[in-house]
Amino acid sequence: MFRAFLVLCCLCISTQSFAAERPNILFLFTDDHAPHAIGAYKGFLEKVNPTPNIDKLAAEGMLFKNSFCTNSICGPSRAVILTGKHSHINGFMTNRDLFNGDQQTFPKLLQKAGYKTAMIGKWHLSSDPQGFDHWKVLPGQGDYYNPAFKTPKGREQVEGYCTDIVTDMALDWLKQNANSDKPFMLMCQHKAPHRTWMPPIRHLHLYDDITIPEPKTLFDQWEDNASPARHAEMSIDGYMNLVYDVFGPPINGWDPNVGKSMDKSGFRNLKKMTPEQLKAWNAAFDPKNEALKKAGLTGKDLVRWKYQRYMKNYLRCVKGVDENIGRMLAYLKETGLDKNTIVIYSSDQGFYLGDHGWYDKRWMYEESFKMPLIVKWPGVTKPGTVNTDMVQNLDYAETFLDIAGAAIPDDMQGRSLVPLLKGQNTDWRNALYYHYFEFPSVHMVAKHFGIRTQRFKLIRFYQFDEWEFYDLEQDPEELTNQYNNPKYADVIAQLKPQLMELRKTYKDDSDISVMPLEWRKKYRPELD
Repeated sequence: MFRAFLVLCCLCISTQSFAAERPNILFLFTDDHAPHAIGAYKGFLEKVNPTPNIDKLAAEGMLFKNSFCTNSICGPSRAVILTGKHSHINGFMTNRDLFNGDQQTFPKLLQKAGYKTAMIGKWHLSSDPQGFDHWKVLPGQGDYYNPAFKTPKGREQVEGYCTDIVTDMALDWLKQNANSDKPFMLMCQHKAPHRTWMPPIRHLHLYDDITIPEPKTLFDQWEDNASPARHAEMSIDGYMNLVYDVFGPPINGWDPNVGKSMDKSGFRNLKKMTPEQLKAWNAAFDPKNEALKKAGLTGKDLVRWKYQRYMKNYLRCVKGVDENIGRMLAYLKETGLDKNTIVIYSSDQGFYLGDHGWYDKRWMYEESFKMPLIVKWPGVTKPGTVNTDMVQNLDYAETFLDIAGAAIPDDMQGRSLVPLLKGQNTDWRNALYYHYFEFPSVHMVAKHFGIRTQRFKLIRFYQFDEWEFYDLEQDPEELTNQYNNPKYADVIAQLKPQLMELRKTYKDDSDISVMPLEWRKKYRPELD
């Protein structure tokens, strides 16, 4: 009996020792944060840089320069991260789907491996979270101001600004759980900077005294694209609602309720503000709105006004995120948790910041296809390193499991990034697969799939039987569709079977049929 007791004691000590050695995982995640709105990525907004804390994280870890999603839309990206499987396998292909929480996810596997798990913030998968010891999530998209949260015990409403509140909740959980005998995995996920962009009160006047730089392609007319680009409903000019998107005034006799792809959620959120919040909001925007009424802007001048209002609100939201990232990092340092905590910063996909005249995401074009990924792994990842391998959100689940020393299931479709984080030379993938499924729907981006290599990209808008091909080395902004250029015929001929092979590898048997002509004419009147 005494011998058995000694064995049990040794086993407990061994288990606790292993738990102490395994790193904690802090996953900081935002919605629609374009890499070129992060200083460390050195895009056209670098001089405006609202992200000093995220930049510092990059300086202390690894920045992935070629990080991509598999399906550029909020809910599906999250489902891919949880499962390590493409959308057509995990069943969450569009934002209208319901995530099957009974399926295998990495948080469940981490629980089995002895991790404490928590999910706080934006979930956006319709079903309730599973695999977490603790969760508090925003219902649907959630509100920027005075948001409600779903919990296992029901709903609760919290006064304040969402990004601050989510961080408060995450810090509270850390204070209660970070010093147990188990390592933790905390997913702290923010609504910001998702449409419609509502900054914190403290930043309503940030950038008032500067002009935000414009992208070179702000007035792109998509003349060289396939037809889907010209028929999408996401241009700042035609579809960004002056009232509901950027909280401006109706002008020139325009009715804000006439239009397409509208989002009135922010306008509804104004009605939930406290009197003090609303007073500060109106004090910031009313004088500027009155000035617009008097200015009589039209055409490109009005587009530029909308762009400035949009970008300032977007970057103000990003600033709020960055400040709260700083709070999280400061707490880790103050408590000594930083020495054994891996910190990951990412967002569900990229976003258009006026590039090609657009806002939103969805496309396989670079601005929406790319997503930020920054990882700090103390003692393992060399500070200040930049990785150029092509990685995807498909790889996150496998990476978390590998970090934890847990087995990676054979049916997961990504690869662990641990070898890359350790600076090891490894035989990495030479091509990425992408598939977007949501049409017809908000913003009316056609269904498409495609392949990207380090240099080339081939996209098929299959329902409309149209192709695009880009040489990213010669044309990084994807302005010239070279699909019909004889110069690239051999390259395209090689990529097409490679694309179909990727479909087979990832078991994508979804319907990619060309639709009947009558169906196409419904969405493409020019075919008549």
